[in-house]
Amino acid sequence: MILEAILKINPNAVASVRGSDINTCEIEWQDGTTPISKADIEAQIPVVEQEIADAATKKIADKAS
Repeated sequence: MILEAILKINPNAVASVRGSDINTCEIEWQDGTTPISKADIEAQIPVVEQEIADAATKKIADKAS
């Protein structure tokens, strides 16, 4: 989820994330990617969660029709 939020902010970001909690995870920025603040990433997580939920709902609706 954290990596998805990072890529939502910067689709060209190259990073690796260790852990699933934004407050305790380690983010390693690679290939000269400018680091994104944890606050900005945290703000983007609900957007990513909603997109995942919407996609799941659409998949169910598509399957039903």
